[in-house]
Amino acid sequence: MNKPSTASLMIAALLLSAMARADVYVREDTGGTLHLTDAPQETGFELLIDVPDAGLPPLTPSVIYPDSIARAARASGVDPHLLHAVISVESGHNPRAVSPKGAAGLMQLMPDTARRYGVADRFDPDQNVMGGALYLRDLMLRFDNRLELVLAAYNAGEGAVERHGRVIPPYAETRRYVPRVIERYRRRM
Repeated sequence: MNKPSTASLMIAALLLSAMARADVYVREDTGGTLHLTDAPQETGFELLIDVPDAGLPPLTPSVIYPDSIARAARASGVDPHLLHAVISVESGHNPRAVSPKGAAGLMQLMPDTARRYGVADRFDPDQNVMGGALYLRDLMLRFDNRLELVLAAYNAGEGAVERHGRVIPPYAETRRYVPRVIERYRRRM
């Protein structure tokens, strides 16, 4: 039997990741065989396909909540394109998204953050986006509009950014998160 080409494996990986909505990792062994997985159990795997909303239920593409985003942008002064980028990475525009750590809604607000910004229902798009926008505004003030620090604080917490000397904390998740949001933000501008 012929060994599949790298190109055909890449195409298969793309199709599977789209259907499963999961990240795809790849590792080439010493014999040149490519191994693909969505959950590497050993070292040597590299991220091949980065799917921002892995594990979330299928979405309707039109569900983007433009009115909620526009209102929150006006009220907070936060660029609506940045709100879209954060929402895209945080929840894939799924208002019912819940993270394993307990963050919920479009902007994945933690319970304490939601309370801090008056969000009674984290699954309500208007409340969630407004709370997230106000939080981003406050982070921008705290971190002198340094977007990479604002996003790191949004992901890891402002205390983590402060404890690490006002740099992106050395957390793998945060180090992946910041460039993903910035890339989506720049694409939308």
